[in-house]
Amino acid sequence: MRNFSRRFFLSAVAALPAYVATRAFAQTAGEFTSSISPQLAVHGKLATRTEILTDRSEAPMISQGSLEAMAQVIARYEEIVTGGGWPKIRAGKYVPGRKAERYIVLRQRLVREGYLDFETLSSGSPEKFDDELISALRVFQLSRGIAITGKMDDRTLAELNISAEARLFSLRENVPRIQAHLEGLGARQILVNLPAVQLETVENGVVYSRHNVIVGKRERPSPSLMSKVSDVSFNPYWNAPASIVARDIIPKYLKDPTYLEQMRIRVLDDQNGGIEMDPTTIDWEATPPERYHFRQEPGEHNAMATVKVNFKNSHMVYMHDTPHREIFQTNSRFESSGCVRVDQVRPFIAWILQGQEEFSEAEFEMIAASEEPHVKKVVAAPDVRFMYLTAWATEDGRVNFRPDIYDLDGKGFITGQPEPWVPPEELVKL
Repeated sequence: MRNFSRRFFLSAVAALPAYVATRAFAQTAGEFTSSISPQLAVHGKLATRTEILTDRSEAPMISQGSLEAMAQVIARYEEIVTGGGWPKIRAGKYVPGRKAERYIVLRQRLVREGYLDFETLSSGSPEKFDDELISALRVFQLSRGIAITGKMDDRTLAELNISAEARLFSLRENVPRIQAHLEGLGARQILVNLPAVQLETVENGVVYSRHNVIVGKRERPSPSLMSKVSDVSFNPYWNAPASIVARDIIPKYLKDPTYLEQMRIRVLDDQNGGIEMDPTTIDWEATPPERYHFRQEPGEHNAMATVKVNFKNSHMVYMHDTPHREIFQTNSRFESSGCVRVDQVRPFIAWILQGQEEFSEAEFEMIAASEEPHVKKVVAAPDVRFMYLTAWATEDGRVNFRPDIYDLDGKGFITGQPEPWVPPEELVKL
């Protein structure tokens, strides 16, 4: 095992209680969120939180040292694979303070990947589920985006039993993705990792804040892209895409004729000067969804709530606030139609607009309360990266893995629009 990785993991295990207290990774259960595959959704405790970092020592998800870090980690996992990988972990009760043979196997498993020192197998009571073993399990959970409980839940068991070969494959798959996203990356960055359902604001290699985000459903995946912020739109109109009109809006209107009025959605005829149409006069069963323009007025029901962040891209996506902020307190946040919803959007917007004009919390409140559209051009425009990283290593030694939620590993995917996931029963119909 390479000294680079061992030093980090041993120090992380030893310092975990202080690390958790400093970074608040294990405070109130309801404050945390993790990226979860639909098959292994974990309810209750959450794994990450939205926060402005006070500890500026952590490296961002990608940086100029990322490729070197990936090379070192890949070499280490190649050694693990050559050495036979790691043992399988059996399901069962894992009770703190108890002794059992399966705790020795768990200890061996965590030693093989570097979360415990080798000496732990021969000193003390290796057959005991003790504080040392629980702390190592918590660091393992942190690296997988799992709720940091130190308990053997279904998600933790499943992640422990993913083979070393599969982990090595994931690391190799993500090298060209990281390389592509580093090209032309400026000093100010907004990094969104779709599988991790998290966003980082970064300036000069320092992470300022992390935000839980909501990204595209498997059947409506978010794209991977590279762009730059152009402007911030307050109290925006929401112009519904034809796909959402067809899948969501028209079916809801046909079920409830008051739906459009409740949601303050107007139907406009752009082919005739944008005049407003009476939806009751239209045969929706025979009308293509793109025929009319569906526009939602600003206000509390607006799909983007108070603000959206625009950037040039061919996928017609953006980042925005949401009136449904309760979703940020769930573990599975693959719930959008492709755009990215940002938790705690106000400090996010303040960071984007820092250094230009006066912008304060009071001004945000005033603009939001007016419900009048207002656009601010961004001068020191941050770069935007929507990344599909299922494995990444940071230059401070952290290694992370996330579920391949859109099933893209092994397909040469780097950037672009992923194909929607189709349920197996629908494939049979095709």
